[in-house]
Order: sequence, then structure tokens, then C-alpha cells
Amino acid sequence: MRKRLSALLLMLAVICTQLTGCHGSKERIAFQVPESFDESKSYELTFWAKNDTNKAQVAVYEQVIADFEALYPNIRINLRLYTDYSKLYNDVISNIATNTTPNICITYPDHIATYLTGEDVMVPLDDLFTDKKYGLGGSELHYDGVTQAEIDPKFLSEGIISGHYYDLPFMRSTEACYINKTYVEKLGYTIPEQLTWDFIWEVSEAAMAKDSEDNFLVNGQKVMIPCIYYSTDNMMIQLLRQNGAGYSTSAGEIQIFNDTTKEILYTVAEHAATRAFSTFKISSYPANFLNAGQCIFAIDSTGGSTWMGSDAPLLDIAEEKIVRFETEVKMLPQVDWDNPQMISQGPSVCLFNKEDPQEVLASWLFMQYLLTDKTQIAYSQTEGFVPVTLRARETAEYQDYLAREGEDNTTHYAVKIQAAKLLLANVENTFITPVFNGSASLRSAAGQLVENVAKSVRRKETVDEAYMEKLFADVTSLYRLDQLDGNGQTGKTELGPLPKTSVALLCCLGGAWVLLGVWAGVSRLKKKKR
Repeated sequence: MRKRLSALLLMLAVICTQLTGCHGSKERIAFQVPESFDESKSYELTFWAKNDTNKAQVAVYEQVIADFEALYPNIRINLRLYTDYSKLYNDVISNIATNTTPNICITYPDHIATYLTGEDVMVPLDDLFTDKKYGLGGSELHYDGVTQAEIDPKFLSEGIISGHYYDLPFMRSTEACYINKTYVEKLGYTIPEQLTWDFIWEVSEAAMAKDSEDNFLVNGQKVMIPCIYYSTDNMMIQLLRQNGAGYSTSAGEIQIFNDTTKEILYTVAEHAATRAFSTFKISSYPANFLNAGQCIFAIDSTGGSTWMGSDAPLLDIAEEKIVRFETEVKMLPQVDWDNPQMISQGPSVCLFNKEDPQEVLASWLFMQYLLTDKTQIAYSQTEGFVPVTLRARETAEYQDYLAREGEDNTTHYAVKIQAAKLLLANVENTFITPVFNGSASLRSAAGQLVENVAKSVRRKETVDEAYMEKLFADVTSLYRLDQLDGNGQTGKTELGPLPKTSVALLCCLGGAWVLLGVWAGVSRLKKKKR
């Protein structure tokens, strides 16, 4: 009896070990590129994209789709537009659980890291890149596809996660400081060639002076917020980088809760308390205040340049509120100009796995088409983005576009082209943050630290060491950063049902206990008969 029971338990242990071993490795399965694309079959694909209510961008998307469908009449692209990356991200997460993800999606590497926690959700692009027929610059493409060597290597490398490519860069931007030069000079200052944070804070505080009727001297209005930062997560990330302080490691170790972070937050508290500094979440779009003469330093994406300045093509305030001023576009303020640091951002595109490899291949053909010269140049002209392909940048058409800076206030709007040139001149000074499952939450936490401090001083709360310790603990809990295990993995998942291996393991365990129960019952009956 004992020997048989021991044998049964040994068999159970072997089964469990095999199942857990398979699940633990979670090796990504390479996509097998079909030998040929079946053009006799029809495909209906979904493409989820981001758009900031920019009609010119929508027109580019629609034209790209029409041109691609003319080349591949058997492929239909259904476009779904989002105005917010977080909404797009959350919808993808929800659809992973129901196996209804889009085919192609505008994304960020931080988002992909979370998508990858689902089993075989994403398609690794390595083999697709190099396929001779349908890969980058492949021989069987119906268009002049870009080769891997023609994509900016700096931007292409941003799509590598765990040693595999999971996205193609589509457009790139960074952040810039849009300055009301007229008001800076009215305050008695000259904008330096190399902008520093000390200069920003000094001018901002000087701009808070008022007259006897409580109007700000610099603009004669009741409202003035000298410095407004759109993305406070980028603010914290870049200041940490500029100061050489920790944020996180590539293995997912959280380093943001350090003394440098506290010093940054004390500075935020100092200038938020005087109302010289604010954020998008507290006040609203920096461009709206800048264009109304109520802001001097508006820090936002180069992709937002078409909203900045008195003559901006995408002005978002009433005409009677516009104040005329000279706009200057400068690189983000730096701590050390011998080692400038600016974040690399902008949309990439990723590919979701489907049961039919032909459907995946059809999606890949469209993804590549987004990197053709016509598409890259047309989209880059809608905002202050730059093409991700070296080939598009070197075309006569794109060079002519840059050369015509200021020729009009639409396609060749000066502020927009200056923002693009800023990034083109500083590609090697850009960086991205480490990507892992949980990095999106860490990014949100970085911004939350700034937002909370700015709000607290407005409520007359004391920001001291005790406040900082509580803030760190609260933000850690809010974004569940304490649940990361050092490898960017959390103890919880919201990506739907358990993996098949886990289900099989539980079934085996349940079955084994049933067998043990039956065996014990039979043994008792035999004893009674004796």
C-alpha cells in the first residue's frame, strides 16, 4: 500500500514539475512567416491610432489607408482614433482578456511590456524584419519599402524588449520650452543660448509682481502662471536623469524614491507655493495660457508645437483672448549642458497575434507602409514630429519643407519647424526609460509625486521630511510599486484567465487528490472485509 502511494505521489510531483517548468520559462514563440501572401483571400484589419483632434493628421491616416488599399485590394483597414493614450492602452488591456485586440496599434514600449504578460498576445518582429520577401525592404512588397538600415538606429532600438523587437517607430518627438520672449525682455532678462532651470525659476518669480490693483505688472491681467509643465512624469524623469540620479534599472528595480527626488519636489513646492509654477492637470493646457499672455514658459512636446504662439494653426482659445508676442523655441532646461538629456517619445506601432498567420502578415504589410517616404513626410508636417527613417529626412521634399520655415502659418509654421529642427539636432541626446511590466505604472507615479506636492502647497500643507515619507509610501501603494519583485513583475494580473499550463496544473492536482481519496476508501473497505 505504502509503495503504491509513494509511487503515485512521485508521479504527481513529476507532472507538477514539468508543468510549472514550462510556465516559468515563458519563452516567446517566434512568428513563422508564411512562404507567400495569399492575395486571393480578403482581410479586414483594425488599426487603433492616436490623434489630438488634428484634422490634418486624420486626413493623412485616411489617405495612407486609401493608398495602401489600392495596392492591396484584398485588405481593408478599419481606423479607430483615440485622443488619449491612456484610454487606448486601457482598451487594449480589456480586449486582451476577450481575445479581441486590434491588428495594429499605436503604442509606447511601456505599454507593450504590459501587453506581453498575456500569453502569445504580441508578435515578435525579428523574423518579419529579415524576411527576404515580406520583411523590411522585401522583394515581394507592392511598394518601395524601407530597409532596416534606413531606419534611425536610435529610434529602432527603442522597440527592443527582452532581446526582441516588438514595435516599429512611427514618429518621434521630444519636449521643448516655448517662451514668450516679449515678456522675458519686458522683465529685463535676455534668454540665454543654453536654458537653465535657475533661469526659469528666477524669471518666473519676477513675473509674479503685481500693481496696486492686483494686476500682474508683466501682462496687466489678473492671471499669470509663468511656468506650466504639461507632462509632470517627463519632468521628474528628465530631472532625475539630468542630475544623474536613479529612476529604475532595466531589471525593473525601482530607484525613484531617493534624496534627489526629494530635492526636486522641494523646488516644485517652493515655486508652486507662489503660484509661479503649475501643471496641466492643475491648470490646463500650457498653450492656452501662453497664447493668452498668461504664461511665459510653456513646456510641452515638440508634437504640440502647432498649438504654441500667437499665430499657431491650432489655436484653442477665442480670438479676442489672443495676445501678440514673439515666440522662441528652446531646448529643455538642463542641469549640465556638457551632458544634455532629453526624453525620446512619440508613437510606435505594434502587431497583435491572430490565429491566421496570413492575417498577421497582412497587418505587417500595412505596418511597413507607415514608414514609406510619402507617409513619413506627410505626417511629420502635421505637427512638430520628425520622420523615423533616415531616407525620408534626406529627401528633397523634406529638406525643402524645413527650408521654408515661417513661409506661412500653416504647413510651414515657424514654431513647428523650429521644434522639429531642435529634435533633429539632438537625436543623440535623447533617452528612453527602462521598459518592463510595471514601467507604465512607475511613469505615472513619477508624475503623481509632482502633482501631489503642487496641490499640497496650494492647500497650505507643510512639505517637509515627514510629508515626503508619507508621499513616497502613498504613491508606492497607489501604483502598487511594492508588488514588483525586482524584475518588473507584479503579484497580480488583470489580463484575463489563467494560462493553460496553470489550469492544467490545477486540474492535475485536483485529479491526484481524487485518486488518493478513492485509494484510501478502497483500502478501508478491504480492511472491513477482513
